[in-house]
Amino acid sequence: MSDTNPAYQTIAVEQTASRATIWLDRPAVHNAFDETLIAELDAALGQLDADAAVRVVVLAGRGRNFCAGADLHWMARAAAAAHDENLQDARRFAALLQRLARMAKPTIARVHGAALGGGLGLAAACDICVAAQDASFAMSEVRLGLIPAVIGPYVVRAIGARQALRYMQTAERIAAPRARELGLVHELAPAEELDALLERIVAALLAGGPASQASAKALLEAIAAAGTDGERAETTAQAIAAQRRSAEAREGIEAFLAKRPPRWTLPA
Repeated sequence: MSDTNPAYQTIAVEQTASRATIWLDRPAVHNAFDETLIAELDAALGQLDADAAVRVVVLAGRGRNFCAGADLHWMARAAAAAHDENLQDARRFAALLQRLARMAKPTIARVHGAALGGGLGLAAACDICVAAQDASFAMSEVRLGLIPAVIGPYVVRAIGARQALRYMQTAERIAAPRARELGLVHELAPAEELDALLERIVAALLAGGPASQASAKALLEAIAAAGTDGERAETTAQAIAAQRRSAEAREGIEAFLAKRPPRWTLPA
C-alpha cells in the first residue's frame, strides 16, 4: 500500500491498485473531527472519487475508537464566530457528508470502538457499515445542548425516522447488535475478525461492474426523488434501458455466456 498524500495532518490514505483506505488519524482525541479533518477528508474523497483505478473506498479510524464525533474545541470556536462564519462552517461539514454519500464508487465504514455524533453520521453516510461486536454508537448531541443536524438525513436513511426520533432525543448508547437490528450496521464480527469480514465484502464489490455500481447508487436517489408510482416506473425503465446498451453490460453478458470472468473483476 502507498500513502497518496503524506502531507495530510489528520488523516492517512493507503491505496492499492483497486482499494483506498482513509484512516481518521487523530487517535489522541479519539479521531474527533475539526475544521482541518473535515477539509482533508473532503479533499481525499474528491481525489479518490475521480481516480478510476480506485474501485472501493474504506473509511476507518486509528486508535481505540472509530470517531468520537466533533472536537468540542472546534465547536466552541464555531459557536463564538459571527453568524455567517458559523453557518459556513456547518455547511462545510454538510458538504463533506454529501460527498461521502454520493460517491460514485462503493464506500464501507469499518467501525471499532465508539462512533459518536458525527462519527455515527460518517458510518451512516457510507454505503456499507461493518462493525466489531463490541462497538457502540450514539447521537449524543442533545446532552451537550446540540442537535444531530447535518447527519440527520443519513441517519434517517439508515434507520428510518421513527427510530431516529428516539435515539436523537435520548442519546442512548446503541450496542453493535442493536445497531445491526436497526439497519445502521450491515454485519458484525469479533474485533479480531473484523478485517476478514471487510475483505470478504471488498472481494464481492470488486466482482461487480464499477459503472453498474455507480448507476445503481444513482438509481436509488432517482427513485427516492420520484413523486408518483408512474414516475418511479418510468425512472426504472429508463435506467435499465440505458444500462443494457452500455459497454459494461455487453461485456458482462458476453463473459457470462462464455463462462469467463468479466474484464473488470479484480482480486481483493
